[in-house]
Amino acid sequence: MQATPRFLRAAAILVAASLAPPLCAAPVAASIPVIPESWTSAPVEGEEMDSLALWPSGERNWVVATAKQGERLFVFDADSGTRIGTSGGPGGGPGQFRRPNGVAVAGDLLFVVERDGHRVQVLRLPDFTPLGDFGGGELQVPYGIWVDSSTPGTLTAYVTDSFMADFAARTLPPRERLTERVKRYQVSVDASGHLQSRYPGAFGDTGEDGALRMVESIAGDPAHGRLLIAEEDRRVGSTLREYSLDGRYPGRDLTAFEEDAEGVVLWPCGANGGYWIAVDQGRPDPLPRLRPHHAGPGRQLHRRTDSVDRRGSPARP
Repeated sequence: MQATPRFLRAAAILVAASLAPPLCAAPVAASIPVIPESWTSAPVEGEEMDSLALWPSGERNWVVATAKQGERLFVFDADSGTRIGTSGGPGGGPGQFRRPNGVAVAGDLLFVVERDGHRVQVLRLPDFTPLGDFGGGELQVPYGIWVDSSTPGTLTAYVTDSFMADFAARTLPPRERLTERVKRYQVSVDASGHLQSRYPGAFGDTGEDGALRMVESIAGDPAHGRLLIAEEDRRVGSTLREYSLDGRYPGRDLTAFEEDAEGVVLWPCGANGGYWIAVDQGRPDPLPRLRPHHAGPGRQLHRRTDSVDRRGSPARP
């Protein structure tokens, strides 16, 4: 959750579709290729870029990035990195944002988590038309989001909520409150374009091993009922914890990251294979490289980055 450079590195934000064959064809024990950036966006001072999502739509392939300090969204061409424009601005009204953080795309719907707005706003692409928001009654300090679109007619949004007893002192809430670390919402848009949402509840383990102390990024694998959730508290070791889609902790984590476990995305290869691509934020190497490792959960490291998304539909050659 620390400040990051105010530009986007394409190796961290998307994996080019042309890379799918070598990634998906590589045996588990084979050497995995190191992938350099396709492009790096120009610096944007005073914005504090954070999370991003990819919107592939025919001839338009966009990267939408949140700017926490500027309290708006930036739109980039996913192929060239050219900045296309911005959307939003400071405020609590429709289409406005208060410290936007996590962002996700499902079809033509854009989900934007507002940390200081205590809500998730939903907009329709490509015009960024506000459809409504949800979470205002439950979310306290929301950060990350993943949207499960595997069930026809219903979207399930998982939102991390990293409220603290004292942020300045890094004091965690009471252990029993850690059961509220991930909020789950069922979301749909009716025929009239009105947003509908339902809150089935929250989850989080309270045990020493599985507790989610400081959370941000989240991603899922609906085919195998799995979530990976970024634990950023270095006092216990920043890592990615595995949870089931129904909120159970099965006792599996990645090994501790060197810095903060940040963005994470699944790159599937067929029904059972693939890669988890994750970000280890804050490592000092000035030449970032993307290194995906085979699923299990797998692991990837990328320097000084907050978020990651993928492009393309990988398939075995």
